[in-house]
Amino acid sequence: MQEEFKHIVRIAGVDIDGNKSLEYALPSIRGVGPTLSCAVCDRVGVKRKEKLGDLTDKKIEEIEEIVENAEKFFPERLLNHRKDLTTGTSFHVVSNDYITALREDIEFLRKIRCYRGIRHEKGLKVRGQKNRNHGRGGLAVGVSRSRGVQGKR
Repeated sequence: MQEEFKHIVRIAGVDIDGNKSLEYALPSIRGVGPTLSCAVCDRVGVKRKEKLGDLTDKKIEEIEEIVENAEKFFPERLLNHRKDLTTGTSFHVVSNDYITALREDIEFLRKIRCYRGIRHEKGLKVRGQKNRNHGRGGLAVGVSRSRGVQGKR
């Protein structure tokens, strides 16, 4: 008996569209990028272009186990939190834990007053991009006229 198509699949606390192919569906989970997504597909033994909704419940559980415990299955270069400052270990964080870890890392950079932390505080580009023409978030666009000129028209 063939299982029916699942239009929404829940993996790591995120609802994912079942019509997407597996390699493009997994990056919708925070903390999972395209590289890790392809590595998960290869590890499970599923074609990357297969629809997520066509997978069996057993395969979905296996994917969820691999995504949540990526440090057990993949080398350190694929993890998103390498060499933690407090513990010195490498691990992988997903969904809400990823957001929390990122916020803590930025707060640490701001606290020690390093260059990157100061750039984060000021809302400027952090990774060496040019910012003369781009990255002007929040400023007025165009030229503003004075009130005297507007009243004469």
